[in-house]
Parts: sequence; C-alpha cells; structure tokens
Amino acid sequence: MELFRSLLFVPGNRERMLERARNAGADVLIVDLEDAVPQQEKKAARKLVRSWVPRLAAAGQTIFVRVNGIDTGATRDDVMAVVRKGLAGVVLPKAQGAQDLRDLDVLLREAELAAKVRPGDVRTMPIIESARGLLRCEEIALASDRVAALAVGGEDYSTELGVPRTAAALQHIRYAVVQVAVACGLLPIDTPYTDTKDAAGLAKETRAVKAIGFKGKLLIHPGQVAAVNRIFAPSAAEIAEARRIVAAAEQGAAAGRGAVAIDGRMVDAPIVERAHRLLEAAARLKPRT
Repeated sequence: MELFRSLLFVPGNRERMLERARNAGADVLIVDLEDAVPQQEKKAARKLVRSWVPRLAAAGQTIFVRVNGIDTGATRDDVMAVVRKGLAGVVLPKAQGAQDLRDLDVLLREAELAAKVRPGDVRTMPIIESARGLLRCEEIALASDRVAALAVGGEDYSTELGVPRTAAALQHIRYAVVQVAVACGLLPIDTPYTDTKDAAGLAKETRAVKAIGFKGKLLIHPGQVAAVNRIFAPSAAEIAEARRIVAAAEQGAAAGRGAVAIDGRMVDAPIVERAHRLLEAAARLKPRT
C-alpha cells in the first residue's frame, strides 16, 4: 500500500484496455465501474472486472475498483461482484459523509465473507468531490479503519461551484484534503489532469500539488504515468542531500549535539525526520523504478 504515486483509471468494460494496463507502470490500477461505464453495460462490466481482478493482481498490480456511489443503489451489486482475493481496495466516488463509508464497510464485510477474503483486507479510498463532502471530510476519513487514502475529485467539485476547473477553484479543497489526510494518517491523492495531450501542464500541476503535500495523483491516460511517477519519486539530488543530513545528524548525536549545521544551515530534529522519510521512500520505490 506504500506506492500511490500514480493511480490510473481503466474502464471496466474495455477488456483491451485492461490488458494494456498491465504494462502501464502505474503504482495502482483503478478499474472503473462508475463514470467510464454506460448504464446498459454495467452488469457485463461487473463480470469482466471480476475475472480480471485476480489476473491483474497475479501480474503484481495493486488493484482498486471504483464502484458506483452509495446513492445510486448499485454499490452492493458492484461490491459483491468484484471483491475477491487480489483486490486491494474500493474507490468510493462522491463521498458525502461518514455514513457512506459505514454503509460501504457493511457491504465489504458481506462480500469478504462470501468470497472467503479475510475481513478488513479490502481498503477504501473515498473521493471528496462536493461541497458537502468537503465540509465532512474529517468524519469521512475517520469513519472506517479501512480508509487508506483521500482523493480529490476536481471536475465534480468545480461543476458544483459553478466555475471552470482551475487551480484557484481547487485551492481550498486541495489544502483541506491534504491536511485532513495527513492528520488522520492517510495518503492524500490529487485529482486527474484532464488534458491528456498537455504534458507540460501535467508536470506543472503535479509539481505544484507535490509541494503542498500530495503523495500521488489520479490519472486518466497511460501516457501520464511515467511523468507522475518521476515527479513524486525522490530525485538523485534529494537523496544525496538527505544522506548528508542523516550523516551529519548522526555525527552530531555522537558528539552530544541536538542540532548541527550543514553549509551554514541549522539542521534539527524535524529536518532529520524528513530526510529519513525521504530515504525510506526511495528504498521502497527502488524495485519499481
């Protein structure tokens, strides 16, 4: 569950896309049963996704499935169809409050028992994409032990506000989701960048959201994966600097000093902690990059 830099949506009704997704390089594949699947195809898509979950998991992929929202009446059918060994989690769109996550938890427990999956193994990722969901973001995050991450849904949120999707429109929801996620020990995940041909714009936005604390980004095209993985991974320069900081701190501790200086800059406990976290992240990413 540590690698959540890139989370690629794949339509659950498109077998060819599911096949190709195995080689996309995304940390997480989110097989979609919601917006990407027309209403008349949802029943067939459930069967297709059910057959593909173990195949993708066997290929080493971390698999989440985005189910239809609680208010659609289709969530139970989705959950009962796709929960089986190999499924890492379920993405819940349009989360409005804690009760949505409690309802989902009940459905997941029923499905886990039916599929002989250990209770609690399937995690959840609510998407905050409405003003009401944003107001209740903390209670959503704390509603269930299954919650692993909080994601921003920028398009629906902007539409509800009645404004175009811009950085200014999303500023508040982004900061709020990051703060709540970190406070609750969850991973904050940013909204997709919807212009699949604008590589420069994707890179700019990804760097900006990384700078305020996001740990990953939802993606809608395989061509976005490599850039997002690269930006969210520690750079060689960052790793080298972190090693300098840790080495200097260890030398200082051996000499009985609580803080040390590197090139005239004071290095104390919070800076050393960030350096350790960066090196741990780099170690986890090494086998995949």
